[in-house]
Formats: sequence, structure tokens, C-alpha cells
Amino acid sequence: MSTWGKMRGFFLSDEELGKKDDDHKPVRNGVGLRQPNWHPARVPPRRTLKRIALVLFVAAAVYLFIKNIPVLGPNARMRRPSYTYTDLSPHNPKRPAYERSPEAPSNPLARPNAPERIFNGPVRFLELAPSLHAISGTRGTMLNNRNILFASSSLKSATILLPIACQMGVELKSYVHFALMSRSDIDIRELRKVNGIDDSCQLIFHDGRPDYAQISTDDRMENAVFRAFHHIFNYMHPQAIFIDGSSDEEPFFLRAARQHSDAKKNTLIELPRRSAKRLEWLTKLDSQALRMWNKNHIDILIHAVPGASGSLIRLLRSLSDADYLSSSVPHLTIELPHDIDPPTKRFLETFTWPPPHVYNPTNARYLSLRHRIPHQKMSEEESSARFLESFWPAQPENSHILILSPQVELSPDFFNYLKYSLLEYRYSAVSTYQHWDRRLFGISLEQPLQLLDGKEVLSSPSVLKSTHSGDAADGEISTSFLWQAPTSNAMLFLGEKWMELHDFVSRSLEAKQELDPVPALLSEKIVSTQYPSWLEHALRLARARGYWILYPGDDTARNLATVHSELNHLPEEYATQGNSKQLLADDASEEEIENVRQKIRAGIEKPLAPVSLLDSLPNEGNLRPFGDLPILTWDGRSTDLHELDSLATTYSAEFKEKVGGCSTDPAEKAKMREPLSTQDLFCVTD
Repeated sequence: MSTWGKMRGFFLSDEELGKKDDDHKPVRNGVGLRQPNWHPARVPPRRTLKRIALVLFVAAAVYLFIKNIPVLGPNARMRRPSYTYTDLSPHNPKRPAYERSPEAPSNPLARPNAPERIFNGPVRFLELAPSLHAISGTRGTMLNNRNILFASSSLKSATILLPIACQMGVELKSYVHFALMSRSDIDIRELRKVNGIDDSCQLIFHDGRPDYAQISTDDRMENAVFRAFHHIFNYMHPQAIFIDGSSDEEPFFLRAARQHSDAKKNTLIELPRRSAKRLEWLTKLDSQALRMWNKNHIDILIHAVPGASGSLIRLLRSLSDADYLSSSVPHLTIELPHDIDPPTKRFLETFTWPPPHVYNPTNARYLSLRHRIPHQKMSEEESSARFLESFWPAQPENSHILILSPQVELSPDFFNYLKYSLLEYRYSAVSTYQHWDRRLFGISLEQPLQLLDGKEVLSSPSVLKSTHSGDAADGEISTSFLWQAPTSNAMLFLGEKWMELHDFVSRSLEAKQELDPVPALLSEKIVSTQYPSWLEHALRLARARGYWILYPGDDTARNLATVHSELNHLPEEYATQGNSKQLLADDASEEEIENVRQKIRAGIEKPLAPVSLLDSLPNEGNLRPFGDLPILTWDGRSTDLHELDSLATTYSAEFKEKVGGCSTDPAEKAKMREPLSTQDLFCVTD
């Protein structure tokens, strides 16, 4: 039979084959081809059904082929993720999908024992959409919100992150989320149970695992993690994302998290190994403060003096022993005098910075040594200008400088305290909303024992000890406080205020040269000569602007820094003044004797008593808000915000008139204050 005959036999039935010739034969009576009463036989529909079946079969085969084409290339991860939207009716409770215990999707490619990771198909998230739709109340569509995200792929990393996330959720300062992007098929409820997470943790869970995760290639999992972060970001806009940065985490997860952070420019916080206890204080910060975790930077500046090699070496060793897990290693600058002591020279030859225990894969050096060329003694003006020129913030809002005296010895936790206090008092939502941060000149690591004149003892304030039961307080405890007087021993200056101090000193030195006679506000010296000359300018600026410095309480200060007095040396500009003068004259009065006794008593240094940072802070490690802190004037008197503003207004008006040469005529329009400038205080230097 011919090929055409075979094909016809496939499409035609037997009955049709038997009649194919008879229907077309002419009749014998010659009356046409058909009889008048003839009707065609009814053909069964089998021919049409077979054709339809064949078309459907081909269409199904093409669909399955296209659907399972492997996804290759970097552009695939930027496609919109696909989800299975189940149970999204308006009456559905807003709880994550893991509580409905869905059945796992069938996996025809999985093997019973050890599945090979060969699947590289399109990424689908089966359980992510319901939990993301349920968080609309957190205002995740807004760029600025209170959302914080913890994410992991490794179950071991999840065990590390979940207790931290739980503690942060208990603080109720942020909406804390946890996303699992793992190959493991563990149920979310089981993960919670194993890690002791209950409803009191106030955590919101998201299942960001793709389909066929157990047999997926590393490339597909990396793609899935990137797209999961991308979709979570669109619905949540987390202010900070916490991940485990150690080797316990999956490499594909770390790569995808970093790639997404680079693409979206969001804050990615990689917690180092064994950092949970040492960085426990970060759970006390709100979302706005955590958003600035990676954006602020601290430099360190040390001004060495001749003959103080022992003090300088002790300070540098304490710096090397400190904990820098919370931030990148600060840049260290050491200002050396013209004559360098031999012990200092030998020590610096082998001194390395960053310290050996700090992770530094590029072996970069963050150390600058500046040696003074002139041999002659510097004046007050020269010393102030040279010291302030040692640092200039590239980004005033985020670059800050820590000033250290060689007499200081630091505890291992000093940098964590600086980071904690800086984020809370400079960047937190409460501080910025109430504009408290605008008054913050800096943060001190020590609690001074004397006023700046070096004569009277500073009486540090205290507060009543609170009780959880609501009973009456049973005593007083030390507390942080706000003091108008800066210090040169161990103080962090904010970048904006340092730039303003630059401008203030420049204009003050110019006014001092042009005015004759020099006004008392510029010539009168309030700060003792045991402090460097630039501190006088800093005090004047603080009084004119109403700035304050945050000082730690006594218990906290013992865990941060101590100032040694046995190797004390006067600043170079005052080195020949009063070195041999005795404290107590032979004919001293009773009042003078008592003052000298108090001065010697106050000069006794407080030894370091390093304990956990949170253990050294009152109020269970929570930093007290600005509004609850006592305020002291520059001369040590207790005051309030209203009086502080009044004193600043009075001093500023006097300074403008006598130093700045500004008119006192009320009808004349006063100069407007500009950011990072003190031009409104001066008129003669314009």
C-alpha cells in the first residue's frame, strides 16, 4: 500500500474505507450520480477527535519543554519572582504561611538518599508572599520605617542570630523580622522551638526558601537568595540587615547578600564569630541608629609630648588590646614632637596598626606619624592651630575624631561604648526628632575629677536608684550627665562640631591680631595650663552655642578609661611655667590648706575595673535619653535647659560685641547662623 494510502487509513475508519468507491460510482439509469432520495451516511466523529488529540499532545510537549529550560545568565536574578498565592482571602488571618503546615511540593527529581544538586530551573517561592502581605502595618513601603531584618541560610547561623533577634524584638523599638533562605526543609515552627523562640520575642518570620532547594545548584541558590532579598526589600525596606559573617554561613548566601547590598545601597551588618555577647548592646538601638552602623567612621588623634614615652607606650598598648568588632578599624595619627625619646622611637619601629588580632586581609596600614620640624617652643596660638590642623572630616555628619592624651589608659570595651553612645545620641530617632543631637559637642570616655581651672573638685551628679516593683528608691547611683566643659584627655568630637571649631579658632586668632587692646574674653585664661591651649577655644565655643559634652557615670567610667598622673607632663606650650612652684605656702590659711588637700585627693586616679559593657551601664544597659540626664554649666553648677539657653544667649551677645565687633543696635539685622560656621559671631573679620 502506498504512503498516501497508509495515511488515509490512519485518518479514516473501516466503514469509510469500505464505502469510498461506491459513493462516487454513477448509477445505471443514467440519471446523474445519485438517486433523488439519497442521503449521505452519518460519519462518526472519530476523525475530528484524533486530530484534536494530536494537537493537544504537541502543545503539551512544547509547554513542558519551555517551562523546564534551565535559567542561565546574570539577568535571570533581576526578573520578578514567582509565587504561589494561596489562602489570600480577606478573612485569612495575618499569620505566616508556616503556621498552616502546607504540604511540601512534589519533587520528581529528588532521590531518596543523597540528592544531587543539579537542578537549575526557574526560581519559585511557595511561602514568601503571604508573610510579606501580612506586614503592611509596619509601613514597609516607606523608605524610612522601623523594620530590621535578620536572615540566614545555615541553620547553625540561624541559631546564632535568633537569640539576638529575639532580644531586639523584646525591646520593642523596631519591627524585627527573620527570613530563612536555606536548603533545609525544616519547618519554621520546628526552627522556633529548637531555638527557644516564642511569641514574647515579637519576631515576624518569613520563609524565603525556593522550590526544590535541596537539589538546587549553588548558582540557583545564590540567584534565589538575591531575588528573595530583592522582593523582601520591596515590601519591607529594612533599615538594616543582619547576617552571620563567619564561615558557618553558606558561601552562596554571603555572596548574594553582599551583591544585593551593593545594588540597593542598604545597611548590611555582618556579625563576626563569637560576637553575640560582646555586641549585645546593639539590641538596645532603634532602626534609625542601626541604619547608620556602617556609615560613620572614627579616627584617633594622639598628641605626644617630650619626655612622656612611658605614657605613650602604655596608651598604644591599650589601644592594641581593644575590641573593634563593632566597626572598621579607626585610622590612628600620632603627633610627635621635634625631640623623640629613644624608647618611643624603638617602640614605633615594631608597632603595627591595625593590631594583629584584627581581621585585615589586605594588610593595609592605618597609621600616620607626623613629626614636627621646628625646634623652638610653640606659642599658644601656634600649638592650637597645628593640633586642629591634624584632622579634617571628609563627611562632617559621619566622620568623627577621638582625641587621646598620652596619660590615658583605655579598657578593651572603650570603642564599643563610643559606637553605642554615638549611634544612640547622634543618630537615633528620639535624638534627631527632638534635635538633642544638635547640641552634642562630643562624648567623653573619662569622668573628670576637677573643674577646668584645676582648683575645685567636680561634684558629679547622681540619680535615685529605680526599682522594678514600684517601691520607693533605696539609694542613689551614678549616672551619665551633660557638662558644658570639654576635655582633652579622652573625648570624641563630632565631625560637624570639629569643623565649626576650626572656623571659630581661625576667626578668633584673626580678631586677636586686629584688636588693640585684646578683649578680656580672648585674653582671659579660664582653663588650667595642665590642659593644651586649644581647649580654651573649645570652651568658648561651647559657651557661645550652648553645647554640651556627654560624660559617663562613675561606674561606667571605670570600665572605659583612666588618667594616670604619676607620669604627667604639661603641654609643650606651658612646659616652663610653674614646674617648680609648691602647692602650699608656709603661711597658708586654713582655707588654702583645705583647697590643696581636696586638690591632692581629687588627683588620685581611679583604676580600671573592666567588666561587660552592659553590666557597667545602669538601667539594664539602656542609655538614658537626653531629657533625663542632669546638666552642668561650664563651672560645675547644676542647671536646666532653659537656663543653659539663657546663659548661652548672654555670652554670645557679649562675644559678638567685644570680640566680633558686631553692632548692638536692635534695629540692625543680626547675621544669620550658618551650618559648620561661626561667621555670625564675628563682624570685623568679614
